[in-house]
Amino acid sequence: MKRRSATDPNQLGFDLLLAETDKANQAAALNRAIGHLPSSLEAALPYYRDFIARHHAAMLAGDGKTAIALREEAGHLALRLNHGEPGILAGPDAPGCQLADLTAAEPGTVPSWGQQGEFILKVAGIRVLINMSGLFGIGARFMTYLSFSARAVDWDQPFLSEPGYRSFMGTNAPLVPGFTPAGFARAVIGNHVATTLKGKLVAITQQYRPTDARWAAPPGSDRTAGTDIDL
Repeated sequence: MKRRSATDPNQLGFDLLLAETDKANQAAALNRAIGHLPSSLEAALPYYRDFIARHHAAMLAGDGKTAIALREEAGHLALRLNHGEPGILAGPDAPGCQLADLTAAEPGTVPSWGQQGEFILKVAGIRVLINMSGLFGIGARFMTYLSFSARAVDWDQPFLSEPGYRSFMGTNAPLVPGFTPAGFARAVIGNHVATTLKGKLVAITQQYRPTDARWAAPPGSDRTAGTDIDL
């Protein structure tokens, strides 16, 4: 029996058919996931705001399954706006970034769960500028709690780290019903001070202290407007 060549045209044709079928199946699956969602930013914003409201309610109820499902749906919405292509967070003009920015909380107010925003929190005897991630935060589809970062407000005072900045992500603990973003940030920072820092804050290294006034701005400026949150 004659051995079939590795470049047999019949085999190549079959491989091509399989590849085309796989591509068609992927396209059909993508359309099922995102086809029902709006394709313009204007029409998508009400959807996204509704996702935030429902996500906030789920988080307060301790319903992690629903919360993560809504984060996935938010990703589908951004993917729809990006014509099914990757890169939904590729830059300020990317659909994911636009959705988050246009629905962000007012500076200085505590955002809803899933809403991007920043506010000043008093915790462990210091003031901390909290920047909460929204539905597209790092690890949002895999972790129960959303990530946030903490930056110093009073740069001449001890802080959580020598650079005056600390990110907190990867918290995959069971949801606590009624836990707000401010309450969560306070608990996480308090635990960090008690365990990692062993109760002792550290001085911010001189080289990290900002010369840019926007980072050293006091409460009430355009960056940190609003009342300090003191839980």
